[in-house]
Amino acid sequence: MPRPDLHGPGHDDLIVSGIGVTASIGQGKDAFIAALLEGRHRFGVLGRPGRQLPVQEDAPALADNAPAAFVGAEIGDLAMPASVSKSLLRTASFSGHVALATLHEAWHDAALDGVDPQRIGLVIGGSNFQQRELVQTHNTYRNRETFLRPTYGMGFMDSDLCGLCTEIFGIRGFAYTIGGASASGQVAVIEAIEAVRSGRVDVCIAMGALMDISYWECQGFRSLGAMGSDRYAQDPASACRPFDRDRDGFIYGESCGVVVVERARSAARPGAQPYAQLAGWAMAMDGNRNPNPSLDGEVHAIRGALARAGLAAADIDYVNPHGTGSTIGDITELAALHECGLTHVRLNATKSVIGHGLSAAGAVELIAVLLQMREGSLHPSRNLDNPIEPDLDWVRGTSAPHAIGNALNLSMGFGGVNTAVCVRRY
Repeated sequence: MPRPDLHGPGHDDLIVSGIGVTASIGQGKDAFIAALLEGRHRFGVLGRPGRQLPVQEDAPALADNAPAAFVGAEIGDLAMPASVSKSLLRTASFSGHVALATLHEAWHDAALDGVDPQRIGLVIGGSNFQQRELVQTHNTYRNRETFLRPTYGMGFMDSDLCGLCTEIFGIRGFAYTIGGASASGQVAVIEAIEAVRSGRVDVCIAMGALMDISYWECQGFRSLGAMGSDRYAQDPASACRPFDRDRDGFIYGESCGVVVVERARSAARPGAQPYAQLAGWAMAMDGNRNPNPSLDGEVHAIRGALARAGLAAADIDYVNPHGTGSTIGDITELAALHECGLTHVRLNATKSVIGHGLSAAGAVELIAVLLQMREGSLHPSRNLDNPIEPDLDWVRGTSAPHAIGNALNLSMGFGGVNTAVCVRRY
């Protein structure tokens, strides 16, 4: 297919001009892609305070039957930019810390210092980012609520992340949060694309923010049958296994991703290096509140993204699927690929290496696509010992060279949210 004229009038020339990423396997794009290609992981028992079920001292029988711990992957030491004061960090949540550190990388990657701050927007994908911090605060101030620190009054709201980021980086266009459950990160990217297309801003930053969950959310997900059970409690490294016959639910993984969206002509400034063209995108709803996936909704999103990109299924050579390890979700997603004629593509599962970032997942996995496109190599899928569809072209035990021309990235969220984004080599 001829390469489009990205600078010609009348053509969409939307690109990604900068990225930032923080995950359990590394902080920064270089560390992230290196670990991803090696299949290096940090799965273990979740140890961050607030993620362990309280001991039921007055109900020993229940304690004996309760799960000992939740398995997942947590971010290690976080390096904060020197431009962020310690006094501000003391009043910011962990989600806020990770957001600032990740945005710092994307900001400088896109060389945004010289851009008019009134022409920069920010969309943060996700909601209820700080659940663990709230549980910790409630425990700390129980029975002495009148001594509650004043910053709680503003910090409990999701918009606090917008305030933190716009204050530190001087963003003066617009900023808001947008929720799409586990598709939030990709919903934010789509919203940023539309903001630039409409001319509201010249540059729009999309963030999939860290959803810092507590034991309440872990237990809720497990009770729902969405999060993995105790089956791999003694072998956490084997727990996260999207598309494998022995999967039994998603495994949580802390992460945050930032994608800078603008037009190619806007990004023609020193220091900015476009990653890929944003060729097509779509969002479709199932019309279903419940967590069960919909084949029709997923197919609608995929076909919508391909149509907007002007691509046929045969033009796609790599798909980065949502792939959580859900018993029903993985099967439905592969059925959608069959329905859309995408069974020829190369496939891997980013969540098998980093876990499920929930609100961050859509942005982080799009970054994984962009970095693999740049590297010309696809990362392995961990624990894919017995694929539910072995005839598909999986990347399994080790990374594999692959020149990506057109890639498709999928995200789905509770409440019937389906999104798809198609990127083209720039």
